[in-house]
Amino acid sequence: MKYKKISFVAGATKQALKAKKELESIYGSQLPEDADIIIALGGDGLMLQTLHQYINSNKPIYGMNLGSIGFLMNEFDKKNLNERISKAEIVKVNLLKMTVTDSKNNIYDELAINEVSLFRTSYQAAKLKISVDGKLRLKELICDGIMVATPAGSTAYNLSANGPILPINAKLLSLMPINAFRPRRWKGALLNINSEIDIEVIDHKHRHVSATADSREIKQAKRIKITIEKDKEIRLMFDPDYSLDERIIREQFLT
Repeated sequence: MKYKKISFVAGATKQALKAKKELESIYGSQLPEDADIIIALGGDGLMLQTLHQYINSNKPIYGMNLGSIGFLMNEFDKKNLNERISKAEIVKVNLLKMTVTDSKNNIYDELAINEVSLFRTSYQAAKLKISVDGKLRLKELICDGIMVATPAGSTAYNLSANGPILPINAKLLSLMPINAFRPRRWKGALLNINSEIDIEVIDHKHRHVSATADSREIKQAKRIKITIEKDKEIRLMFDPDYSLDERIIREQFLT
């Protein structure tokens, strides 16, 4: 596909801003709302910010790495950009919807690309009651927190918490405890991607917990519902010789 109207967005680093200026001088630039494609220049953090910012635009987003890891990015190269994006593969990624009821009964809805995470915010461990599709699965989990990760987010914080790496097209979610104290032997679960996960914070008035969808945090959460967002998806673009599928497979063989 030919993308005639390109918009460049960049992180706040000098390197990213310099690259943006140089690329705009070569290829021109449109406002994001007028563009056919958005090129994100930076690291994975910038990519997540860009995806959230333009989540309703349905525009494909092609990242070039000017950060550290750049798992969601392609290699940076100023040459032949039009040819690269015309050959790039589009990966459609599902989103998680987090609905949080806080201690004052306020209700918040947030979307996550990588994961929804719950963390204790006091000196006491969190106590959580977990139900899946209306059935109680854990009466009490004592822990520092818990997370639900998408396949796209399974190589991020989920992996650091010893969660499984999921193929990008897997119809699964990873449910992983963070430093579980009781039950000690529970190591998490793999759930159908269409599962509805309900988490109740036991004794929420004293054992404070925050709920985070990527970088969006709700404090003093008492009930959290997590579902797949069926009405929205994002479109990421990757060079065909280094697809997201390939990166996920490689990640599983790193030593």
